[in-house]
This record gives sequence, C-alpha cells and structure tokens, in this order.
Amino acid sequence: MFNYNESLEQARERNVKDALLEDVGTGDWTAQLVPDTKPVEAKLIVRQEAVLCGKDWFEDCLHALDPSATIDWQYEEGALMTENSTVCIIKAKPRALLSAERPALNFLQTLSWTATITRQHVQAIVGASPNPKGCAVLDTRKTIPGLRRAQKYAVLVGGGQNQRLALWHGILIKENHIAAAGSIKAAMQAAFNLNAGVEIQIEVEDLNELKEALDAGATNILIDNFTTEQMREAVAITKGTALLEASGGVSLDQLRKIAETGVDRISIGKLTKDVIAVDFSLRVQPIKA
Repeated sequence: MFNYNESLEQARERNVKDALLEDVGTGDWTAQLVPDTKPVEAKLIVRQEAVLCGKDWFEDCLHALDPSATIDWQYEEGALMTENSTVCIIKAKPRALLSAERPALNFLQTLSWTATITRQHVQAIVGASPNPKGCAVLDTRKTIPGLRRAQKYAVLVGGGQNQRLALWHGILIKENHIAAAGSIKAAMQAAFNLNAGVEIQIEVEDLNELKEALDAGATNILIDNFTTEQMREAVAITKGTALLEASGGVSLDQLRKIAETGVDRISIGKLTKDVIAVDFSLRVQPIKA
C-alpha cells in the first residue's frame, strides 16, 4: 500500500507539521497584537508529579517558528518532575512563542501522561514475577490516530516495552483471522509460509486453543481474557516453550496478581488510549534590559 515504513524521526516531523498547520494555518491573528521587536522569557511549570516526555516535539514546534529560540531544560527526558516545579526556561520571539505554545504543550502533556502511567504499571509489578526472565509491561496498537510512534516512544520512556509497532512490524493472528483461515493450524501454517521475517504471535481464548497453538508450532501466544488461575495453568502447560502474553481489560490493581502467575508479558491498551493530560502552565515575562 505504501512504499516505506515511517521512522520515529519521520513521524515526529509529520506530527509537528500537522499540529502547526491545524492550529496556526495561514497565521495567528492574536499573536500579532503583541510587539515582536524583543525576545521574551517564559517559564514552563508542571502542576503535578509526572514523568517528562516529549522534549523533542516541544522543541521542534518552537524552532519551526523561531529557529533562534533557546530552551533550558531543568529535567532530562524520562525524569520524574515534582509538583509546581520549573520544567524549562525559554527565550524566544514573542509571536513565535505564543503561536507554538498550544501545539508544543499538547505533545508534552500527552506524551508525559503516557510515560507516567506506564511507569506506574511497571513499578506495580517489581519483584512479583516467579519467571526467571521477569514480566514486562507492553502497550498495544490502541493509540491516538497519528501519534502511534510518539506514544510508543513514550511507553519506552516510562520503562515499558512495545508490542508490535504496526501491522507491518509483526504477525498477530486473532480470532477473526483464525475464523477466516479455518483453524488455528491453518492460520499458523499460512503465517509460516509467508516467510516474512517478522515475529508470529497468535491469540487464544481458552486452554484448548492454547494446546492447539502449541501443537501448530506457536512460540509466542497472547492469552486473551484468561483468569489468573487459567494463566497459571497456561504457564504450566507451556513449560517455557512459548512466550505467554496476558491481555484483555487489565487494570492497575490486577497487575501484580497477573505478574505472579509467571506470564512473560502483560499488554495494556489504556497506556495509550486513555489519556489524561499532564497539567503544564507556561508563563511569559519580558526580558529586562
């Protein structure tokens, strides 16, 4: 369908262009109300504890309108910001700063939330898994349209891991694929025959389907909506011959019990689909002569 797969850098460039196009368009009338002869200084304050994520998107929005702007970050990417602290100090042309403010903050508030909630989930299972390889927290493809690579990046910043980035990145055989192919065995064989050079994962909905998948040669299995007892049985049946990933309506308070079953991974859609913006505030003041 397309002749290339988008990189993170390409996605960020597109994100910034789209954000400025939809918000600034042919020009910012309100920004023209202020004089543009002298640069101004602004402080970005965060009003809650959160993990910082999205510095590059923030910078690119501002530099697209004012290449001479400077940003002095008080936190590194991935650092835990404290409530009511200064995140960065900006010096820029006033009109450019005012026009870039909303698009830049939109990226920062969204990606910082994804990184923050991911870290909460990762920390919730520390030391819980009996699996010698540990248990990882993963995202899904349930992302905000247009922000797939950005949110997947934020999950990494938060300490999580990425499920497949997109359809081109791996094969995930779900119930509808199985139904259309005729059986688990037929779907798995078709995947092997593709010889696509990507990871093959199959979703199963009960222990009988798990056994079918193992018999069909599956080495990566998503166990969907299993109870914790069923997860323990799945781990016992698999005996380390296949990676097991738990998924389906996983909440934070369930997470530790799931990790305790010994599954390898837990994928959680809410990391990227349920966004609550981190509260940032930008305050501008003229630079004193």
